Amino acid sequence: MNTRNIALKILFSVEQDGAYSALALNNSIKENKLNHLDSSFVSALVYGVLERRLTLDYIIKQYSKIPLKKIDIKTKLILRLGIFQILFMDKVPDSAAVNESVILAKKNKLYKSAGFVNGILRSITRAEVKYRLPDGKKDKLYYLSVKYSCPTDIISLWIKSYGEEITLGILESLFGRPQLTARVNTIKTSADEVIKELAKENVNAKKSPLIENTLLLSNTGSVETLRAYKEGKLYIQDCASQLCVKALNPEPGDIVLDVCSAPGGKSFTAAQYMNNSGEIYAFDIYEHKLKLINDTAKRLGITSIKTAIRNADTDTSELPLSDKALCDVPCSGLGIILRKPEIRYKDDLFNPELPKLQYRILCNTSEYVKAGGTLVYSTCTLNPEENQKNAEKFLIEHTDFEPLPLNLNVERLIDEPENMLTLFPQANHTDGFFISAFRKRN
Repeated sequence: MNTRNIALKILFSVEQDGAYSALALNNSIKENKLNHLDSSFVSALVYGVLERRLTLDYIIKQYSKIPLKKIDIKTKLILRLGIFQILFMDKVPDSAAVNESVILAKKNKLYKSAGFVNGILRSITRAEVKYRLPDGKKDKLYYLSVKYSCPTDIISLWIKSYGEEITLGILESLFGRPQLTARVNTIKTSADEVIKELAKENVNAKKSPLIENTLLLSNTGSVETLRAYKEGKLYIQDCASQLCVKALNPEPGDIVLDVCSAPGGKSFTAAQYMNNSGEIYAFDIYEHKLKLINDTAKRLGITSIKTAIRNADTDTSELPLSDKALCDVPCSGLGIILRKPEIRYKDDLFNPELPKLQYRILCNTSEYVKAGGTLVYSTCTLNPEENQKNAEKFLIEHTDFEPLPLNLNVERLIDEPENMLTLFPQANHTDGFFISAFRKRN
């Protein structure tokens, strides 16, 4: 079993077939029955190469006489893997990175490429200065793009929207793995009890300072194998998503709509605020995603969730009027690049139709909110077109709603109305996230 070859196959499926990195990686680890050490190494290679792709390609261009576009995709991936190990992994000797890359080329029947790979990687190991970044004074955007391996259009958007200092903070946060955060299932247990149970399996767990009943985990191995997970005492959920549910403020006996629910985390958290009473209607457009919600609800012992297929954009069929409604809409995902590093390279990140779709979902859902009820709109992106502009437009065009102040007690980096909050990874240690809340007038 060659761990580098496994990493190569995963990267190929992400680049060639548009596979999701996390899904492809998890499936591959299970299929190859990798132990903790090997799975950690493969994960580091896959995420590292995806995170630094632009930087790695910039380096290849400095050493290769063949234009980047003309290099075979697998050869290019092998070069990225090799360069990443040489320049960004401390524990891999240069000789091993070079030799294993050549072996990898031959293993994949790229015999002509083996010498090419060997030549470039050896040149890098011998060079006194491994690579030089572009001149930041001549072209700052290009300099930042290469340094932080992030496309210029994303950086440009962030600078225009949030300023240079905040943008640099976001860019700095794009490397490494995100903090693993678990929500304690208070229907079954308490945070203190789960901490004790996890300690028996040598898992470090400490309470989050940001929100109650939330644990920051380390040294977990595969979470699915933990006893507390199997027994439904916890599930993985970022603090930003939990704050979103806190803003919704579901209470026992409420009727709650979660119109873009999958994979269901916010519905599960809502059920806990409601002590598993009342009714939560969790909708999605895919049957297999509803199955996922139902399976997890069963594991967690939650009985208040009802799932059904429903298109939040176009479906106008009758629903019960809700006390609380949540629109966690499909978005460009610019707030979760750390979790899904390949997002930054997508071609359709700035699709003008996306904010329109989000707005239609918000408007459609607002029809099902009771007088005095709460409507929350959220995204996991950092783009005002999808965030503040939709929220502002909604209030202008829906005079039957008023802004509902968010009292979430978290640090704000930008000036926003009280009913809106943008969470930034560098300040809040969460996903990049946007929450806005509205109350239907009586």
